Amino acid sequence: MSEHEYDAGPVAALRRIAFLLERGREDTYKVKAFRAAAAAILPLGDRELRERVAARTLTDLPGVGSSTAAVIAEALAGGVPTRLADAERTHGGPLSAGGAELRARLRGDLHSHSDWSDGGSPIEEMAFTAMELGHEYLVLTDHSPRLKVARGLSVERLTKQLGVVEAVNEHIATSGAGDFTLLKGIEVDILDDGGLDQTDAMLERLDLRVASVHSKLAMEKAAMTRRMVTAISTTRMNVLGHCTGRLVTGGRGTRPGSTFDAKAVFGACAEHGVAVEINSRPERRDPPTRLLEIARDLGCLFSIDSDAHAPGQLDFLVLGCERAEAVGIDPDRIVNTWPRERLLAWANG
Repeated sequence: MSEHEYDAGPVAALRRIAFLLERGREDTYKVKAFRAAAAAILPLGDRELRERVAARTLTDLPGVGSSTAAVIAEALAGGVPTRLADAERTHGGPLSAGGAELRARLRGDLHSHSDWSDGGSPIEEMAFTAMELGHEYLVLTDHSPRLKVARGLSVERLTKQLGVVEAVNEHIATSGAGDFTLLKGIEVDILDDGGLDQTDAMLERLDLRVASVHSKLAMEKAAMTRRMVTAISTTRMNVLGHCTGRLVTGGRGTRPGSTFDAKAVFGACAEHGVAVEINSRPERRDPPTRLLEIARDLGCLFSIDSDAHAPGQLDFLVLGCERAEAVGIDPDRIVNTWPRERLLAWANG
């Protein structure tokens, strides 16, 4: 982007600012203002926007405040909006020193959330951003019902969501926007007994299933091992999400990971073709390196996922790639380097 010109228009400027703030894990309320303003002006023509700038009535539009109005006016004038230039300087640089080569081989992301559960943006915004990042597919994995704090989806709500996913894919296909598919998925809770927090019939309808432990992380080691091995060996799960549940930094504070017999859990993953997730969120870095090396040595498959709760966080994948490269994981063992057809055949074989 030139220092003197910005040709993409005010909607693109507002969306780019939001993306960069999300990428930098800024507070959600800061981000929403820019996405709301982009949505508010999207139906308006360039002429009307210029007239409103001249009349100083941009802020009469619902969703447009003084700071977003300034971005719109500066973009229309052909310059780089000040707020955008600041965001580029603060959050636009590389997220990691390594991982670029493996990141280029990833075809998609198997773990993402929308505003149907605890994400911050609509499904279509997540899908369009994934396309802009060069993904061939994105799996939408909102939470299952037991995780009420995250507005987990009941059978009824998940059924409705599947219809929305189909509509988004139809729109993408008919618009000629590119070869991209939003895949139907879930991040389903692993229950205390190793069962999954969704009906078998509903899980059968999905393209891919990430299963994670979200409760009783301090469970005694033998019981946690039994819980996880039971899920891995007896259910339709495809990916073991953030296996320890630890938090190492960030606004939510820190939290120790759960303890389990890593050889038993990852051995079950290898035996049953379940991928171990390398969670790319900076506050998770899950699994820890020691466990990642055990899973590597036991022959596990892997999935490098963003666990994005906002569009800008889809860019986190390179952080997981850096960790995978550092421990020498063969790219062909990373399931989201695979073409869509191979991925779906594995997930539903």
